[in-house]
Amino acid sequence: MAGHSKWANIKRQKARVDAKKGKTFTQLSRAIIVAARNGIADIDGNFQLRTAVEKAKAAGIPNDNIERAIAKGAGTYNDGEANLEEIRYEGYGMGGVAVLIEALTDNRNRTAADIREAFSKNGGNLGETGCVSWMFDHKGVVLLEGEIDEDKLLEISLEADAQSYEMIDEEDYQGAEIFTDVTNLENLNQHLGEYFTVKEAELRWIPNNFVEITDSEQTKYLLRLMDALESLDDVQNVTANFELVEN
Repeated sequence: MAGHSKWANIKRQKARVDAKKGKTFTQLSRAIIVAARNGIADIDGNFQLRTAVEKAKAAGIPNDNIERAIAKGAGTYNDGEANLEEIRYEGYGMGGVAVLIEALTDNRNRTAADIREAFSKNGGNLGETGCVSWMFDHKGVVLLEGEIDEDKLLEISLEADAQSYEMIDEEDYQGAEIFTDVTNLENLNQHLGEYFTVKEAELRWIPNNFVEITDSEQTKYLLRLMDALESLDDVQNVTANFELVEN
């Protein structure tokens, strides 16, 4: 059952190298709005909303802001803002690296222009819908933290219909990532939460193949591209299929 999530490793490497900033209040608030709009406006009955609210609280967003975002998603709060739309963008970075971007926007033209500029300034190209998404699988991911008994993890993961897992044993993080079907994420999260400390549960695009990057110039531009995309308020998540390899 053991598996690997190289992109998660890349993001951890990148966080150390670039001191990557967390998501902005705007990004986290928009995730709450969409989650409330797509389901019921109750964290107990809406897993997507509950995870969005947990991330917002962890980032220090005030409760008033969270409640207002939930109300916007439920349609019970109107401040004249345009409705948010979920859009996926796809493109290529240097070295033929595939990049998948999930965005929430109230202005398609602005978002597309900002994303296109991020690609063009960093040696990449924004592509057509479907140009790289076939290289990714949409999965539910539960991130655990702390020391993990791998035998117990395997037992619980099998009981909860997980597909694979990866142990994380790094200087600044101990834990594991467990992968499952999108529809099974809440079930897996509940099972694991009874035995381990769950840091995060989310839907994520997982690359099914990787491009090894050994050139320092390509590495610089790829990491710069990731930063440029992630810094945009309209962008919620960025995934790419490169693996940094030290010479």
